[in-house]
Amino acid sequence: MKSLTFVLAVLLFADTAKAQYVQVNDIPYRDAAEGYAQERCKLDVYYPTNETNAPVVVWFHGGGIEGGEKHIDVQLKNCGLVVVAVNYRLLPKAPIDDILDDAAAAVAWTYKNIAKYNGSRRKIFVAGHSAGGYLLDMIGLDKRWLAKYGVDADSLAALVPFSGQCVTHYNVRKQQGIGPLQATIDQYAPLTYVRPDAPPIIIISGDREMELFGRYEEQAYFWRMLKLVGHKDVSLYEMQGYDHGAMPFPAYKILKDHIRKISAKR
Repeated sequence: MKSLTFVLAVLLFADTAKAQYVQVNDIPYRDAAEGYAQERCKLDVYYPTNETNAPVVVWFHGGGIEGGEKHIDVQLKNCGLVVVAVNYRLLPKAPIDDILDDAAAAVAWTYKNIAKYNGSRRKIFVAGHSAGGYLLDMIGLDKRWLAKYGVDADSLAALVPFSGQCVTHYNVRKQQGIGPLQATIDQYAPLTYVRPDAPPIIIISGDREMELFGRYEEQAYFWRMLKLVGHKDVSLYEMQGYDHGAMPFPAYKILKDHIRKISAKR
């Protein structure tokens, strides 16, 4: 049995290695966008040309909601995935409501268009680092954002925040005159929307002694509240030895492991 498993793994690797990939850049995901929205509301799609119904990762970059640019990490390339890398508007030039709406619009665009890029609507995983993790938690848990675009948040394959803020984001609080160490939980906090029927949630944090503003403990509390409300499929990982900026390096493997596991069931 072990030898058969090895052979199958080798064949799967060979098929993936032979796949050809194409990247299409700066696709607008908003209709009739103007000004700042026209500038920022674009995405890149990286996809295999000789596969169909591939798992999809919608990736939201970090940067404190005040900076950052869409990118596709090398660890997500050449491994059978379709990757959608999203730019969104930024604080303080845009209000947080518009930024959350951008995130929802990008996911809705993916649902509508991803089959053209050989991706499966049933296997859409939403992931992101830091501010990106915060945004995906918000639109994945507060169902109103995606419902505006006719998408049920519960149809997502999984939410995978890398070091995402779970209380109200510190740069949203900054606009309210509140410092980064004075936490609040309001309508802009993922913790406000914990519920038992959300998609699978894979929470990944940096080392608790090296994370930003106690981010590990936030995520641990987020994990615990999800468990207490009855969520059946939520995981928490700590990347020991990795700080807030470096933790994506080992976290990508966890993301890909969960994609394989969940996709096999869908």
